Amino acid sequence: MPKININRNEFEKSVGKLPLERLKDRISMLGTDLDEVNDKEIIVEIFPNRPDMLSAEGFARAFKSFIGKEKGLKEYKTKKSDYKVIVDKSVKGIRDFTACATVKGLKLNDKNITDIIQLQEKLHVGYGRNRRKCAIGIYPMEKIKFPIRYKAMNPGDIKFRPLEYDKELNGNQILTKLSTGRNYAHLLEGKKKYPVFIDADDKILSMPPIINSHETGKITEKTKDVFIEVSGFDFNVLSKCLNILATSLAEIGGEIYEIEINDEKRIISPNLKPESMKIDGGYVNKLLGLKLKEAEVKKYLEMMGYGYKNGTVVIPCYRADILHQVDLIEDIAIGYGYENFKEEIPNVSTIGQEDLFDKFKNKIKDILIGYGFLECNSYNLISEDIIDKSNFNIGNIKVRNPVNVEYNVLRNNMLSPLLKILKENKHNEYPQKIFEIGNTFIGEKEDEKLGLLICDNAASFTSSKQILDCIISGIGLTYTLNEHENRTFIPGRCGEINVKNKKLGFIGEINPEVNENFEIDAPISGFELNLKELFEIIKLL
Repeated sequence: MPKININRNEFEKSVGKLPLERLKDRISMLGTDLDEVNDKEIIVEIFPNRPDMLSAEGFARAFKSFIGKEKGLKEYKTKKSDYKVIVDKSVKGIRDFTACATVKGLKLNDKNITDIIQLQEKLHVGYGRNRRKCAIGIYPMEKIKFPIRYKAMNPGDIKFRPLEYDKELNGNQILTKLSTGRNYAHLLEGKKKYPVFIDADDKILSMPPIINSHETGKITEKTKDVFIEVSGFDFNVLSKCLNILATSLAEIGGEIYEIEINDEKRIISPNLKPESMKIDGGYVNKLLGLKLKEAEVKKYLEMMGYGYKNGTVVIPCYRADILHQVDLIEDIAIGYGYENFKEEIPNVSTIGQEDLFDKFKNKIKDILIGYGFLECNSYNLISEDIIDKSNFNIGNIKVRNPVNVEYNVLRNNMLSPLLKILKENKHNEYPQKIFEIGNTFIGEKEDEKLGLLICDNAASFTSSKQILDCIISGIGLTYTLNEHENRTFIPGRCGEINVKNKKLGFIGEINPEVNENFEIDAPISGFELNLKELFEIIKLL
């Protein structure tokens, strides 16, 4: 988990001076992990669900609310401007969207410049999933001229001096000569054009998600006003990341200005308007085992930086982790104080033992790990686009109001998420042998299945069948394969797995069309096996 180093003197100027033991206790009870406190600094480990606390300013804001110095919702205002960012259609399918803002009136010094850079990089690694979900650029406004254009260009036509580099490079050279380019080249792999931000004087600001220009992308102590852009694939994700950055800069005295983004439709960015969510007091008490009154729920929510009125919670614009009222209830528990929960011995008498199905799954896992496979864990929710690309669209169960497009359907098979994982790891060496055991949802039926893929130049029907043989024989059973047609697999190289006359899955070589959809060059083979039904067969023996 990322750590932030906070200047203790500056922190205590902001939040007030607390006795050392009280300071340690409150930091630990805020939902963060205190690493060290000394005379000069406080080192805090921030959990991944709170990217808004990855800066000294964001952490101080949360801490002041928690200890009651500045309780309740903190709202941020934007000022109007005539700044524009024009998004060209050429970036679609490469890095589709951008969210932007300007912040003026900053008084920067060496310390807070370092803090800004650290916040940027920590957001890149955690919230941005190593720049895959979002990449951030910050530029001194005295070096650029509006309107800014966001477009895609041929790599050979992209020419600028990268940040802290001694000469001009083109797009391809940036990916091969710079360590940053080599580290993130896989994010542009297979793209014929690369995205760039260009100002009105045709100066290239950056090539996201790789690096800024040295001429236009380096902030110094002389910088007063900055332009911020966040690029990626989901505008909601980008907008939250931008809000975290902009409000952190506002905490050090900056004023936030709007930018008009001309994409397929006109967007005003940033959107700092708080969101609202209903909360059920009865559900709060049921989950926490308490008997809180509405006034107490309001009190604890305000300690955590929220607003509250008539059963509705007002969520700050910089909170990216609130997806369900359970997330609010977690913060109510923090406000109440985990140290205040009373230990109770349940009024039941049971003898605990490991669930037999879990023991069965663990045996399967041990077999696969013994053969060099890596276990993966993904979400029950997945993007419908991933399902479509794997040719597995068999009646998707859609989420009515998805938070973003990456999680808008329930997965109906275990191979689609594994194909997505292979795509995201193309830059790693082969062979790649992965598996996952998880839930699938088709109609009203929920099953627990094993998905397994081998990606390698030598991957074949036989290599996957050898692993299937080991699993089935390892649990004392036999199986047969029948002819099977499945668009995910190559026709004629796919079989239906049958155990005791029950259809339990399928095995085969992945169709080249699917490989192309996921931009994977190496052959792939694998299988899916219904472990829930397989376990029911074992129980009858």
